[in-house]
Formats: sequence, C-alpha cells, structure tokens
Amino acid sequence: MAPDTWLATQHPEWLLKSSPQAAASENRLLDLGNPPARQWLENHVDGLIKAQGIDLYRQDYNIGPLDFWRNNDAADRQGITEIKYVIGYLAYWDELRRRNPKMLIDSCASGGHRNDLETMRRAVPLLRSDYIFEPIGQQGHTYGFAFWLPYFGTGTKALDTYTLRSSMCSGVIGAWDLRDKNLDYHLLRKLLGQWREISPEYYGDYYPLTPYSLTTDSWIAWQFNRPEAGRGAVQAYRRADCVYESARFKLNGLESGKTYIVRNLDEAAAQEITGRELMEKGLLVKVPETPGSAWITYTVR
Repeated sequence: MAPDTWLATQHPEWLLKSSPQAAASENRLLDLGNPPARQWLENHVDGLIKAQGIDLYRQDYNIGPLDFWRNNDAADRQGITEIKYVIGYLAYWDELRRRNPKMLIDSCASGGHRNDLETMRRAVPLLRSDYIFEPIGQQGHTYGFAFWLPYFGTGTKALDTYTLRSSMCSGVIGAWDLRDKNLDYHLLRKLLGQWREISPEYYGDYYPLTPYSLTTDSWIAWQFNRPEAGRGAVQAYRRADCVYESARFKLNGLESGKTYIVRNLDEAAAQEITGRELMEKGLLVKVPETPGSAWITYTVR
C-alpha cells in the first residue's frame, strides 16, 4: 500500500513496514498473517468477485516481501512473520475457492516466483515466467516444468516455426497484433493447428529424452505419452550450433507387441514402427536446418 491510501489511513495496524534502507520504504505490505486483515481482504475481494461476475481471478505480485517480513521479526523469532504470512496467504485462497468453487485462479509473481507446490495445488501459472520469447529458455522451461505440473502457460509473438514451437506448451498466450494484415497467417494457422492436435498429449506421462541443456550446440527433446489412449507426441529441437543433423531417441511407456503409426507433422508420409523398436532401437529424427524442430505423433494402429 502506498501512503495515504484507504488501508494506510484506516488500518495502519494491519500493515508491515520495510526497513528504512529499502527501496520505496514509505510503502506498506498488508499482513496476511494478521487474521483480521486477512478476513477483511477475503470479504473485500469476494464482494468484488460476486458483484462483477468474475470467474477467473489472477493474482500478480511484483514486489519482494522478504524485507517486510524480516523487519518485523524479533531477533529470537526470525522467520515467524514469513511463516504466518504464507499460512494466511494460502488460507485466503482457500476461502476464496470455498466461496466461489467454480472460479479459476491464475497465479503470477513477476512470472515464476510463486510456482511452489502449495500454490500450484490451488492455481495454475498462465505465465510461467517473465522470461519469454527467447527459444532456448522456453525449451528449458517446458523441460523442467513438465516434471511437476500438467498445465502451465507462456506468451509468444514469434513468427518462425522454431521459435514459436519452442514457446508452445499446454497453455499458449498469443501476443500477435491481429490488426496487422502483413502477418503470416498461413503459418500461424498451420502451427496452431499442429499445437491443437498434440495438446491433449500434454496431460500424459512425461519423459525427457535428452539431458537438460542450454547450450547452442545440442539437441533437446521430450515425450508425452498417454498409454490409456494409445498415443503420444515427441517434441525435438536441434539448436543453432548443433552439427548433428539427426538424433535417435528411445521412447518410453509403449506396448512392445503393438505397431504404432508414427507421423512427423512436417511430412506427408507416415511410418509404421513397433513399440519394441521405438523403445529399444529408438525413433530416428532428422532436422536438416539449424535451428530447427520436429514434432512427431504416434498412435497405436
């Protein structure tokens, strides 16, 4: 809260002060570890939700609260303000969800600063990080996030296949100016159509197919597999300085005795390969261009 706002003047006892040395030290933080303060916030926000018909609540948080917490702890009680605040913050969300059981919550905190497991039990990160657009970083985000969460999003405004595919995950936020008549709408329709085709696979089992790397001379790839549906997808990326035009990836979770129809989304022809061969010998992926990518689907015949 800034000085002279309603909370600052009406309930200063609910607000935490930062240290005098902190930037913008005149500002205050509402103490969610204070039950009356938290209950006021619950009633206030719930009233807005109901009055305005809100069905998706987004909470951003572009400040660092640590100085507020530490500045309010006694020497022998370091950490207690933070503990109580976090408990109150989770209780606040639980109460909003109890009062509005159909409401969705989108969690953001400078993008990525609050993707902890307790928060993610209550919300989804539609913008997983403020670090967006650059392709290798986006590949790394998907590689790591998919170990923990089935649904997360990021933004993109790319207009080339490699960069756009690098940003595509279970939730895609398009940042194109659709008033621009010169955009390559044919490419966008094609790639977004491919994303729609594979997007159900993001809810399947996740397997990294290469080590994690941010180097420009490597491949990175992963697999999403839905054994109950007999299908899945492989997303592979050859980076700009990689000298290897092809790579072979051993897939996971397939049925060795069944045959799979394997299709590279950039090619017309499909292959038929046994599950045993895909898991033991591996799937051969060729990407002639650098940087380049291959999206491959497979379905039980």
